[in-house]
Amino acid sequence: MSTPLRGILHAHQSTLSVAHRLLDLAVITLGGYSINLFTGTPMSTETWMQILLAAVAFHWLAEYHQLYGSWRGERILRELLKVANYWGLAFVLLLFVDYMLLQPDHLADNSQMAWFAAVLVALCGYRLAIRSLLHTLRSHGFNTRRVAIVGTGHCGERLALSIERAPWMGLNLLGFYDESPEQMDLARIGRRIPVLGDLDALIQDARDGKIDKVYITLTLGAQARLQELIKGLSDTTASVYVIPDVFMFELLHARSESINGLPSISIFDSPMDGAWSMVKRVEDIVLSSVILTMIALPLMLIALAIKFTSPGPVLFRQRRYGLDGRPIMVWKFRSMSVQENGAVVTQATRNDSRITPLGAFLRRTSLDELPQFFNVLRGDMSIVGPRPHAVAHNEQYRKQVSGYMLRHKVKPGITGWAQINGWRGETDTLDKMQKRVEFDLQYIEHWSVWLDMKIILLTLFKGFVNKNAF
Repeated sequence: MSTPLRGILHAHQSTLSVAHRLLDLAVITLGGYSINLFTGTPMSTETWMQILLAAVAFHWLAEYHQLYGSWRGERILRELLKVANYWGLAFVLLLFVDYMLLQPDHLADNSQMAWFAAVLVALCGYRLAIRSLLHTLRSHGFNTRRVAIVGTGHCGERLALSIERAPWMGLNLLGFYDESPEQMDLARIGRRIPVLGDLDALIQDARDGKIDKVYITLTLGAQARLQELIKGLSDTTASVYVIPDVFMFELLHARSESINGLPSISIFDSPMDGAWSMVKRVEDIVLSSVILTMIALPLMLIALAIKFTSPGPVLFRQRRYGLDGRPIMVWKFRSMSVQENGAVVTQATRNDSRITPLGAFLRRTSLDELPQFFNVLRGDMSIVGPRPHAVAHNEQYRKQVSGYMLRHKVKPGITGWAQINGWRGETDTLDKMQKRVEFDLQYIEHWSVWLDMKIILLTLFKGFVNKNAF
C-alpha cells in the first residue's frame, strides 16, 4: 500500500483560515458594490456604512460561533446552515439599523434583497467548491492525519466505521490499541483494521511520532486506565481526544471536534491553531524585526568583544526541541569555554569555571540570548513561550515530570511566564523543573496576545537581570 501524502495543507492551515475570513468579507463587500453598480444606485456614505455593518456583524457571529474552526469531520450541510443563519442574522440587523437610524431612500428594497441572495449564494458556493476539492484530495491520500483508536468496544468500532465510510475527512486509521489485543476481530467494519498492540505500545508509537491523533473510546468505568494512559500520552506531541466524557480530567486548552457527527473533546491541544497561529506569527515577525533593528549595534559590539576576549566562535548553536518536539538549532552568544551539545549537557551553575569573564556578564544580563531574535524571525521560536531546553535535559525530565512534553504544543520562546515568575536558571532539583513546567502549561492554557504583551513588558523590568541568571 502506498504511503499517504500528508501535510499538503497542514503547514498552511492558519494561512487558509485567515484567507477564509478575508474571502467572506470580500464576498459581502463586493456583493454590495456589484448590486449597486448593476442597479445604477450611487455608492453613498450610507451605502458603505450598510456594507460595513453587515460585514462586521457576520464576522462577529462567525467568530463567536467558531465558523472558522476545522470542519474536517463534519458534512458540508451543517456548515452551510451556519453560514445561512449568520448571514441572515447580519442582514436582519442591517435592516433594523437602516429602518431606525438611516434614510432608506438611497437603496431600494429589491436591491437589498438581491444583495442578500447574491452574497448567500456566493458564501455557500465557494465553500462547496473548496470542500469538494479537499474531499477529492483527501480521498486520494493527500492532506491526511494518522490516527489511532484506543479501545475495541462498541464505541471504538463505531468510530472506526465512521472514519472508514468518510475518506473525505482525510483520517488515515492506522489501527486499534487495547489491553487485550489478541481477543479482537474487527474485519466486519469494512476492512480488517489491525489491533496494533496494548496501551504501552500506543504510548511508544506516539512518542516515536507515528501517530498524529489519538481517540480514546474506553468506558468511563476504566478511569484508572484512562488516567494512566493520558499521563503516558502527555509525554508525546500527539493530539489526544476522548469520546465522549473527559470532565474528570485536567484539560489543556480543551475544545470539541466532530468525527462525522460523533462528538469528541480534546484533552491536549494547542490554543495557537488556525487564525491564532497566524496572529502569533505576525506578532513575532513585527516585534522581532523592530527589536533587531534597535539592537543591531549592540549585537555587533558584543560579537567583537567575544571574538577578542576568548578563543572560539562568536555564536553557540545548540540542538533543542521546538514545536511538536521537532529539533531546532537555537543561537546564543558564546559565554563558555566549552560547547556541549551531545547526549550529556551539564547545566551552568553559580561560579561555573567554564564561563568566561565576558560570558558571566552576558549571562547575568541575558544579553547572550539576543541572537535568538533571529530564531524568531526564522520561525523556529517565538518571543514568548516556554524556554527551550537542551535535548539531553528534555530526555531526562520528560521521564520525571508529568506533562513535560506538553510544553512543545507551542513554539519555544526567548522569555516566558515561568521566567518572569522567577523560575529560570539552574534546575538543580526536580521541584524547580516541576514549577517551571507548571507555569509553562499555565501560559499555554491561558494564552492571548495581551498575555504576551504583559510578559514582554514584565521582562523589560525584571526578566533580563535575575538572581537565577548565571
